Amino acid sequence: MSDHKEHQYRVTCRWNGSTGVGYDQYPRAHEISAAPAEATLHLSGDPAFRGDPKLLNPEQLLVMAAASCQLLSFLAVAARKRLDVVEYEDRAEGFMPEDDKPVRITRILLKPRIVVKSGTREAVLKAVEIGHHECYIANSLKTDIRVEPEIVVQS
Repeated sequence: MSDHKEHQYRVTCRWNGSTGVGYDQYPRAHEISAAPAEATLHLSGDPAFRGDPKLLNPEQLLVMAAASCQLLSFLAVAARKRLDVVEYEDRAEGFMPEDDKPVRITRILLKPRIVVKSGTREAVLKAVEIGHHECYIANSLKTDIRVEPEIVVQS
């Protein structure tokens, strides 16, 4: 018997419409869900690719996943180290140059503002680094993901 454990993630992605109207006209809106979560996300393509700008797009979801995973990994490390983190806000950015083929998100910049009540700046930076090293999403992508935190230590 193996001690190997594998996590599996299933999602359902749905679209309907007609591509018979040609590239410029077919609808890009679709929905995606992942049971047992109750939320269904309504998505579209990036507006640069004729998507609806009012809806999230897959490129944004990729950046969101990287930011969320960094947050959760960092918080776990901080909690284990007994750092009292009281605020975390990341204004993350993803970059996709069209002239670098194949077109892809080439880099993600995570810019969290982290407020702590206890702990030193150095301890928080170390926790950010460990969190990044332990982030499943960052470890799953070829994309260059950098974290440039702003740390505020409350007195």
